[in-house]
Parts: sequence; C-alpha cells; structure tokens
Amino acid sequence: MIVAIVGRPNVGKSTLFNRMVGGRAAIVDATEGTTRDRHYGKTDWNGREFTVIDTGGFTVNSEDIFEKEICRQVEIAIQEADVVVFMVDVEVGITDLDQAMANILRRVKKPVIMVVNKVDNSARNLHSFEFYGLGLGEPFTVSSMSGSGTGEVMDAIVEALPNEKEQEIAVDEEGLEIKKVNVTLPRITVVGRPNVGKSSLTNALLGVQRNIVTPIAGTTRDAIDSYYNKFGYEFTLIDTAGLRKKQKVNEDLEFYSVLRSIRAIENSDVVIMMLDASNGDGVDAQDMNIFHLIVKNKKGCVIVINKWDLVENKQTNTARDFADNIKRKLAPFNDVPIIFTSVTDKQRIFDVVKSAMQVYENRKRRVPTSQLNEFILPIIEQTPPPAVKGKYIRIKYATMLPSPTPSFAFFVNLPQYIKDPYRRFLENKIRAQWDYTGCPLQIFFRQK
Repeated sequence: MIVAIVGRPNVGKSTLFNRMVGGRAAIVDATEGTTRDRHYGKTDWNGREFTVIDTGGFTVNSEDIFEKEICRQVEIAIQEADVVVFMVDVEVGITDLDQAMANILRRVKKPVIMVVNKVDNSARNLHSFEFYGLGLGEPFTVSSMSGSGTGEVMDAIVEALPNEKEQEIAVDEEGLEIKKVNVTLPRITVVGRPNVGKSSLTNALLGVQRNIVTPIAGTTRDAIDSYYNKFGYEFTLIDTAGLRKKQKVNEDLEFYSVLRSIRAIENSDVVIMMLDASNGDGVDAQDMNIFHLIVKNKKGCVIVINKWDLVENKQTNTARDFADNIKRKLAPFNDVPIIFTSVTDKQRIFDVVKSAMQVYENRKRRVPTSQLNEFILPIIEQTPPPAVKGKYIRIKYATMLPSPTPSFAFFVNLPQYIKDPYRRFLENKIRAQWDYTGCPLQIFFRQK
C-alpha cells in the first residue's frame, strides 16, 4: 500500500514524511524546492504497514527546469498512491497553487486526506476552517514539527487504505516496480563527484525516469532508494548526491546531501563509484577521497568509467592503459572491477549490474578453516615472515572470522613484528585463490 504526500512548496511535506517514517530520511530546509525526487519510506500504524512517498513542491506554468521535473514526479506519485495526503499551510491560507492542486485531486478517484500544517495554537485552529473551501472534505490540523495531530492523520490513512490483501509488489504506470523495503536485499549505492552520471545510470538500469536528470551539478539532493528486479537480479539501488570537497560545500542543503551520501555508503553492501572519462586521467583527489571512504567502511566496490564515448582518438590499448593508470593510483587495494560505459548510449550498463552482484557474492564468501590452512600454511612455510632482531616469526594456523566482511586471523608467536608488506603478501594469495575481487580484506595477527 502506498501513501503520497503532495502540496505546493514549503508547506512541511518532508517534515511530516520524516515523522511518519520515524527518522530524518528526507532533507528539511526552509528553502523552497529542497525536495526534488520522489522519496520512499516505510512505516506502520495500528498493525498496517504501508509505503510513504515524499514529493517536491507542486507548481504550475513554471519555466524552471527543476520545477517542471518536480511536477512530473508529483504526478507519478499521485498515480502510484492508494491514498493521497494533500498538505496546505495555515499561515499562508489558500493560494492559487493550492487551488490548482485541489482541482487535480478532485478528479483523482482515490481517497484524499487534507492536512493543514503549522497549526500549533487555538487561533490557527480557527483559521483552518477556510480550507473547507477547497472541496476536499474535513481538514486535519497538525503541526508536523511538534507532531501534534499526526496520530489522527495516521488513523485516517489506515482507515482509507484498501482492505484488499497487501501486495508485496506494486507497479506504477511506467512499469516500475515498487517493493517494500526488505533488509535481506543487497544494497548497491551509486556514488561519485557531481555530474558524473549517477542519476542517469540509475534511470537507465530501471528503464524509467526515476530520478531527475539535468546538466546542472547538484541536481540530486537526497539518497533515493529504488527496487531493481530484472534479468534474475534483485536488489535495492541507491542514487546519491554528488560528493564535492569539503571546502567547496558552503550551503546547508549541500552539506546535508553529502551526509546522506556518506550514510548511504555506510549502509550499503556494494558501492558503484562513477568516474568521468572526459576528466583527464579519470581520477582526481576527490575521487580518491571517495574511494578511501568506501575502503574504510569495508564495502565492495565497482568502478564505472562513464562518458567513454566522449574520449577522442581511442586506440586499441586506450582502455587498458586508462584502467592501469587508475589501478596504480588506487594501490595497494586495486583488485577492483573497472567498467567503461556510456550511460546515455546504454553501453555496457548491464555489465555494471553483473559486476556489482558478483562483488556482493564475493563479499559473502566463506572459507572453511581446513581449506584455508591447507592452502596458506605451505605458502607461509616456503615464504616465512622475515626475522626481526634475530627472532623468528612462526605462524601456527589461520581462520576466517565470523564477521560481515571478509576478515582473517593468523595466530603467530610474535604478531607485533609482522609488517604491512607481508600482510599484503598473504592478502594477495587469499584473493587469488578464492576470488575476493572488489572486496577489501582485513587480516589480523594474534598472539598464539
């Protein structure tokens, strides 16, 4: 079941959305047009679970490229929804945009619940009666900031939801499947600097205009979850805002967008890091910062070189040399799939999905202790750690730790004397044997 929150800009839709889903999922700011894409979250009330859609502010006759796309997202949300929550602002009263929105909703053959926001005293409660003039029934008075009145709205939503058996999957008018958030699904996050094609890749994979795409850097603000279920693969795909250097982030909105992107990386299983092929050698300092953030959080990684069609004078070995240059910069962890794409031409975009899911499977791979020791102990015996201060280092045995990321413990008589080069030597041997491509490995040396 799906509930859409709609209304003109800056009436408090995202604040109500956050309160309904029980977290700060959507960015809230006094700036009009903060929310742009459809933002999905799940909640439950009185034993009924349903999905809530936060939408951008509805406008009419606007020449602004963002507002046109936002209105299209609002229309899609209304068509998807089983119940529509129409939010207005008691401080401003009825506006032309409220009238235009009400005219649309009166033609919609779905339950519409009108919510008058910012009613936090008795005088404003009296002013709410003017909204009967919109012809959408009795208005509910709330203060989404404090939570006053939201319980009554949730009761009305649950009562208005269809009684039919809840469907696990709903399909919108464009054929995009909307699935309840399932924590068991792999979470694949698309990250990168602004304007490298993250939203375009998301839309191309889903086959619909799920997220707003413009040539303007910073178009995406929230981290937007989408459900992917095609060609035998099923996962949650997260589009994020572009990550710029700290000193270039001046606005509060962009600051919160960056926080959402970082949180999306922390909550993901695999991260698709997008680079711009037209940007010189493909990797700059900010790209390295993003990559180090992925490795620090021990997430699987796939590197996608987008806009490969814009590279001129390509030769037979151009792609290979480009990839080798990137791997040199990523060292020591450079066992990462690198895919060259052109999202606008949809070249090799399905290879991105296959590589990401392969990395996900690699990240889950478990190695039995017996197999690990049978393989690694002869190698250690043949190439032991170098002696330090006349003391010989002996590794007794190894085991894989029961952690969510690939981690191995080696039991040693003198663990403090083992240096990083030998650690990387063991890591490379394990990678080659069990294919941990795209996955950071942790190796610990413990006293035996």
